[in-house]
Amino acid sequence: MDDFKVKFTGVRGSFPVADKKFLQYGGNTPCVEVNAGNHLIIIDAGTGIVSIGDDLTEKYIASDPSVSKRTPVKATILISHIHQDHLMGLTFFKPIHIKSTDLEIYGTGSEISDLSKNLSELVFGKTFPLDLGDIACKLNIHNISDGQAIVLSKNKSPKLTTCDSEVKDDDVLITFYKSYAHPQEGVMIYRITYKNKSVVYASDKECYSGGDKKFVHFAKNCDLLIHDSQYTTEDYLNPHSPKQGFGHSTFDMALESMKQTNAKKLVFFHYDPNYDDVKLNRIKEHYTSDNKNVIMAYEGLELNI
Repeated sequence: MDDFKVKFTGVRGSFPVADKKFLQYGGNTPCVEVNAGNHLIIIDAGTGIVSIGDDLTEKYIASDPSVSKRTPVKATILISHIHQDHLMGLTFFKPIHIKSTDLEIYGTGSEISDLSKNLSELVFGKTFPLDLGDIACKLNIHNISDGQAIVLSKNKSPKLTTCDSEVKDDDVLITFYKSYAHPQEGVMIYRITYKNKSVVYASDKECYSGGDKKFVHFAKNCDLLIHDSQYTTEDYLNPHSPKQGFGHSTFDMALESMKQTNAKKLVFFHYDPNYDDVKLNRIKEHYTSDNKNVIMAYEGLELNI
């Protein structure tokens, strides 16, 4: 399979919203499904991951009447950072409660701040009826850091290696680096490359005056840039309630990042939960009416890369 597709199942930042005023764009928190070849990659585990889990469970059950003969769910999950809105759907991702499921989870971590320990304390245990060690599926959790990369090869387990490692033409290469433009411990920026095309995921990243040079180099010439766009410039600079330093970008910042990286397409992402459909439609009219390569993310949006 040469398919390279992206589907958005959660596009809202900070906290989920459930109201008729938010139906057009959706109220779930961040989650993006990427299918590259025969590999399923899920970026972030906000409440948007729940619907992915429901679909995968249905396919698993339909694959065979016999439980022992069913096709297991296999996925690679990339966590940008451990803030609540990017994790709150993980425990309700149904495949983790199926014994045959095989999940590889990657995110920033170290001996001091171990990802497995953080997930155990923040998502399971005291905040959920099950401890991390009690879930049914096969789960491998990996700490990642700058200079590393993940390679997905056909019929093989994901391999954590170095950025300069050679890859085959049909491999999926996931590169990343840690940006400190988000409090308190920074955020991982991901680039997924397959068949010489690439998607960059840059959620929860505030931009710098004049541009973020490290990010521009990392995302250069990508085919699709998914960029944090939590605020309008007016809200960001509001003298009564400024948002500078909150770790989020404006729509204008995202557009500037598109220009500096020479990205072919830009998707605005991670909207403020106070922005209802009416406000987002005004924003859409302003930024996308004259540029078909600038897109507003909404739940259910699917793009072929």
